[in-house]
Amino acid sequence: VGKELVARTIHRNSLRSRERFVQVNCAAIPEELIESELFGHEKGSFTGATEKQVGKFEQADRGTVFLDEVGDMSAKTQAKVLRVLQEGEVERLGSARTIKVDVRVIAATNKNLEEEIEKGRFREDLYFRLAVIPVHVPPLRERADDIPLLVRHYMDFFSRENNVRPKRITQAALDLLQRHRWKGNIRELRNTVERMIIMTPGDTIDLADLTDTGRSPLAGGRTGASGDGDAAKVGTLREFKDNAERAYLVGKLRENSWNISKTAEVIDTPRSNLYKKLEQYQISQETDG
Repeated sequence: VGKELVARTIHRNSLRSRERFVQVNCAAIPEELIESELFGHEKGSFTGATEKQVGKFEQADRGTVFLDEVGDMSAKTQAKVLRVLQEGEVERLGSARTIKVDVRVIAATNKNLEEEIEKGRFREDLYFRLAVIPVHVPPLRERADDIPLLVRHYMDFFSRENNVRPKRITQAALDLLQRHRWKGNIRELRNTVERMIIMTPGDTIDLADLTDTGRSPLAGGRTGASGDGDAAKVGTLREFKDNAERAYLVGKLRENSWNISKTAEVIDTPRSNLYKKLEQYQISQETDG
């Protein structure tokens, strides 16, 4: 929805703007590495620690640290983050020395933290430490007036990136984009516009280009498939659909740092179904990452 843009704007318009803005995606870092990423470690503090590492809080000293998807942190990591907020100091793994840090913390999540607290998955004391100035960023479907601006921005961007003539979009097509639910928010809109720029043969994007099931997720109002290959080279409709679905899944997995649970949530499918698709199309991070 643009959480990072909001965080960067807060930093850029603050007295800390000359210092560093450090972003951490808490959902993308494996549990066994997140403490090292946040707080740093000394050489030899654990297997594989071949050199000293400065943590994100130290890197952001006098600046801003943005903890994205903070609701995905483990209880152990939450306790250590709480200490940083309370005491203003960090302790690297493998070190007994504490280091004072002065950081602004901006935290973001797509979860309902009040519900997570009730279920025992998020610390209430950390929640109240973080929720000093709550900023609600509405989903794209609640910001329909933003969609024409975003569509035209991405149309210009992808026209330049793909070295194609700029296209225009009809008002009817824009109206359909404004009515779409956009479960994937900005990423889904961005991917849709890129697909339209690449796969629309003419100079104008119209309703037919948006509702063609081979081209767009907008048919039937559901998230659909994207194809990277040339459709003319595919022998059958089944092969085209399979290729398009595989490309779509790989793209969504990359966007979500190969987090299976998050990807399944974004594309609105059960995790078990996503695993079946990965097996069916032989998708893996090693080969498609």
